[in-house]
Amino acid sequence: MPETLQSLPSVAVEGNLGNNPTAEADIHLQRLLVPAMEEPWFRSLARNFKDLVSPPKLPPLQVTSKPVAVKDIWGLYGHNKSSGVMSVAIHITVVVLLFTVASSKAVQDKVKETVHLIAPSVDLAPYLPQKPKPVAMGGGGGGGDRSPTPASKGRLPRVAPRQFTPPMAVVNNPNPKLVMEPTLVIPPDVNLPNVNLPNYGDPLSKVIGPLSNGPGSGGGIGSGSGGGVGSGKGPGFGPGEGGGFGGGVFRVGGGVTAPALVYKVEPEYSEEARKAKYQGTVVLYVEVDTNGKARNLRVLRSLGLGLDEKAIEAVQKWRFRPGQKNGQPVVVAATIEVNFRLL
Repeated sequence: MPETLQSLPSVAVEGNLGNNPTAEADIHLQRLLVPAMEEPWFRSLARNFKDLVSPPKLPPLQVTSKPVAVKDIWGLYGHNKSSGVMSVAIHITVVVLLFTVASSKAVQDKVKETVHLIAPSVDLAPYLPQKPKPVAMGGGGGGGDRSPTPASKGRLPRVAPRQFTPPMAVVNNPNPKLVMEPTLVIPPDVNLPNVNLPNYGDPLSKVIGPLSNGPGSGGGIGSGSGGGVGSGKGPGFGPGEGGGFGGGVFRVGGGVTAPALVYKVEPEYSEEARKAKYQGTVVLYVEVDTNGKARNLRVLRSLGLGLDEKAIEAVQKWRFRPGQKNGQPVVVAATIEVNFRLL
């Protein structure tokens, strides 16, 4: 009866309350109870443990689906044995050809001849000769230690082909660790002015004392620079530059004749330039001394790939008839072009 009353509308139940008081009490009790209480956790844990230890047996699975045949997508062309054999044969033939070509002597030689060209860092524009800058003739050295007084009068040191220690009238380091004799870079056959004085100095100076290295710089004695004596630049004596005396390095003209080539050695090609088939002209600055030898070589226009070094090696072996001034051989600066051409 309560279940029947629960399913009826509330209006119908309220209409029958006076006839059935027991049903009214049951309905109120059902409203106070929770419709569905959750299972306690310990019972759920016990039940899960039981299912884990001895799971309930399920009825056998009844498969109602049936396999359906579909079209084979992996073998569109079927399995042809001749195709596989042909593929293997082609791969073997290619591998054999590669090993045969790689083991050939001609191919190995060509591989060794491979050259990785690097663009030279110099300008490859067409060469345009430039007019030489005017150089003061008459001397080749100067120096000083920025003293306020001019260089004092004195004798010149010994001449030598190279200089290790410049001369000084006033020695700023009286106790050096290594004592070396001062020298000037001047040809030994040059007649130099000298005075009979115990101290070093400029023999052309009018100041006899006190001793002074002069207002120049770079060591030496005078008003120039470079470790020489005088007002020039370099390890020589007198005005001008480049060492030596009486002109140091002269330029052709003004009574100075040009050196003449009497013996020539052809330059060799570098291996890199030969492989690259590289051609061009190297321009060198040289100074032809009084013995007809080239010295102080510098590259004015470079080719790279080892051709600059080959040009210098060749010109160092050349011999010249030295230039002259007033009938005497002098050091003359010149510009030489060394051509590299492949036949």
